[in-house]
Amino acid sequence: MNAQSRNRQSTVRSVVFVAMSLIVVLVLTGPALAQSSAKAAKELSSAFSDAAKTAMPAVVSIKVEKSVEMGPMTFGTPFGYNDPFGLFDDELLKKFFGDRLPPQQQQQQAPRKFYERGQGSGFIISKDGYILTNNHVVGDVDKITVELQDGRKFENAKLIGTDPDSEVALIKIEGNNFPVLPMGNSDRIEIGDWVIAIGNPFGLSETVTVGVISAVGRSNVHIAAYEDFIQTDAAINPGNSGGPLIDLDGKVIGINTAIFSQSGGYMGIGFAIPINMARNIEQQLKSHGKVSRGYLGIYGQDITSEIARLLQLKSSQGVIVASIEKDSPAEKAGLKSHDVLLEMSGKKIESYDSFRNEVAMLKPDSRVTFLVSRDGKTTEITVTLAERPTEVAQGNQPKGRQQSQEALGIEVQSLTKDLAERFGYALGQGVIVTRVVPGSPAADAGIQPGDLIQSVNRESVSSADEFEKAVTRTKDNKVLLLIKRGEYSQFVVVQFGE
Repeated sequence: MNAQSRNRQSTVRSVVFVAMSLIVVLVLTGPALAQSSAKAAKELSSAFSDAAKTAMPAVVSIKVEKSVEMGPMTFGTPFGYNDPFGLFDDELLKKFFGDRLPPQQQQQQAPRKFYERGQGSGFIISKDGYILTNNHVVGDVDKITVELQDGRKFENAKLIGTDPDSEVALIKIEGNNFPVLPMGNSDRIEIGDWVIAIGNPFGLSETVTVGVISAVGRSNVHIAAYEDFIQTDAAINPGNSGGPLIDLDGKVIGINTAIFSQSGGYMGIGFAIPINMARNIEQQLKSHGKVSRGYLGIYGQDITSEIARLLQLKSSQGVIVASIEKDSPAEKAGLKSHDVLLEMSGKKIESYDSFRNEVAMLKPDSRVTFLVSRDGKTTEITVTLAERPTEVAQGNQPKGRQQSQEALGIEVQSLTKDLAERFGYALGQGVIVTRVVPGSPAADAGIQPGDLIQSVNRESVSSADEFEKAVTRTKDNKVLLLIKRGEYSQFVVVQFGE
């Protein structure tokens, strides 16, 4: 037998030995592993059950009514036909018949009333009957009825206050010694943590669903003006709104608020308001019946890697100021467009959405100090916040000007008085986009006709000639534009050419 054959046999014997050893181990430990797995599953099941039992008595069903008045109903039509679509309403008939309407058309009923009904969930947060829920559940209704797990029903619950900008609402029932849902800390939750949603989906009271935290800090969901949602895959359906999202200790970490759905039902994505954010709002509603938010007066955005490179920033940390509102606290303190805000009162600024939420949660008259990067240098600027206002949530081109605009796929024109009045801008603010070529770099970047270009690579432009010269000076076929659309401004990177 040669050496190669001996090595092959030795390898085969080694493989067989390892395989037999594994079989022996599995035979000996299999039952133990199965028992261990079963024990772990039972412990997890018990954790779910115990947490639900702890929270359930404080979770309430909310039913609401709103009286809606319809206009007067007419009897018949001038031709005796049924008119289910209102084709022969009074205004239309008067155009043809004037005051000579047929007698049957002149008979009218008094305005009719009917009741819209809805339902949702909530949870008790104090022994004297304060309940947290959603604004869209109780915000614009005539009657609120609350029912507890033990069967007690409270007609005409009192609306303490609502905050449409966050979707938080506070109501109250009369009495004492109510069961209370203990509060958790939503700042400590992590992606992958087990959570439980409790509520009354489709009127099915005391429904419990289980899932995990899928994401945190979700914004741009377009549910509320201030968003910092917890995303979960625990099933949430109509009727769950306002109910609690709890952890395995039975403590509430969020208010179930909305779902992402293309069918109207559960599709694995639900959103909850973090309880820390809700508690801050609840305290203001309880004390004042409304929410007052800190107001800085800037429009900003996150710093992408491209923006950081074009602005020669060392990192993408912080937010960049796109524009400053006139007479705002930011303007009075000396903040400027193109400033990069790195820190607020010693805390690093991670994203524009989280920064905006943090400013809003501060009280008016609060003093905050920003670490600001401006023209490569850092400085500190202190701002005294105000109270946020409640209402805030074409022309031909000379041939010499065509080259850069053709590369970008846009046409611009100097801002005239007529154009400024038409679009609501001020003379000297920039140049107006009069045309965007479909499929062009500008179109891909989201630029639209009517947009105002205020600066090119941080250089202000007030005429079409200045715009052309500024774009021509671009060295690497990428241009940083400050775009204003209505009240809002944002930076846009447009890449053109190769």
